[in-house]
Amino acid sequence: MSELHKFLFDGLPVRGMLVRLTDTWRDILQRRANNAETGPYPEPVRHLLGEMTAAAALMQSNIKFNGALVLQVFGDGPLKVAVVEVQPDLSLRATAKSVGEVPQQARLSQMVNQNNQGRCAITLDPKDKLPGQQPYQGIISLWDDAGKPLEKFSDILQHYMLQSEQLDTTLVLAANDNVAAGLLIQRLPVQGEANLSARATAADEDQIGRNEDYQRIAILAASLKAQELLELDAETILRRLFWEEKLLRFEPLQGATGPRFACTCSQERVSRMIRSLGAEEAESILAERQEIEVGCDFCGQQYRFDAVDAAQIFLDTPAQPGDSTAVH
Repeated sequence: MSELHKFLFDGLPVRGMLVRLTDTWRDILQRRANNAETGPYPEPVRHLLGEMTAAAALMQSNIKFNGALVLQVFGDGPLKVAVVEVQPDLSLRATAKSVGEVPQQARLSQMVNQNNQGRCAITLDPKDKLPGQQPYQGIISLWDDAGKPLEKFSDILQHYMLQSEQLDTTLVLAANDNVAAGLLIQRLPVQGEANLSARATAADEDQIGRNEDYQRIAILAASLKAQELLELDAETILRRLFWEEKLLRFEPLQGATGPRFACTCSQERVSRMIRSLGAEEAESILAERQEIEVGCDFCGQQYRFDAVDAAQIFLDTPAQPGDSTAVH
């Protein structure tokens, strides 16, 4: 069962999270493998998407945001886009699209950053938007301050968190065909109660790289090998890494309260997407194929609309932004 563990280091300005996606991650891969049009992801794409999925679950739980967190990687290689969306209740979905051949041992830069055009986007889309409110989005380049391409997705996110939150963060990610997992260690802000909400201040920026307690724990966390993260249970990992530290553990999030696959696509949302295409485009598709077929890229669900269905859409459905779907 997929699970997420939260913990604090007693008396120290450091917190941590550990996520292990098992059935949830296998469900995502199986849905893709069952798609006759696409087939399974190439191995390097599966590896990256798994790390992204674990990282997105950690980030959503870390910020306690009342809305969707969307993590995307896109660029100029054979991997055109990889997307993970996590809701406040930790329900999640993920998908990726590649064009052409992805080499078996392709590095991240070869897949999505061949000419330094790759980017990573983190979007926070509020559940209850105020009038005129737009989602917040941060864009990250896929290279470090020296212009050197970053080959580990964990390094990309660590770089982002340091710049955006002014907080030291250590992230270990790993994925295979059975498990997607991640460990996050973060230095807490120094300002009283704000510690639990991760609201950084100028004083926090002054502490970057200087807190000895965080540095010690970060070194321990960074010693965790990918194989250990994938094969060991949460209890064993935390005991081996931090046996000399006093941890304050929270109840694990699993089952109905933990990370799990769920897709937000629906007949209504697909109808809105078709309306956004416009009546002329919809009629063109119907003239050519007699029906509009829409497949959800996340779960594989197929939606079909004939001429009568399409006419009803343009009569009844108010225009709203569409979802990530493919029109056939």
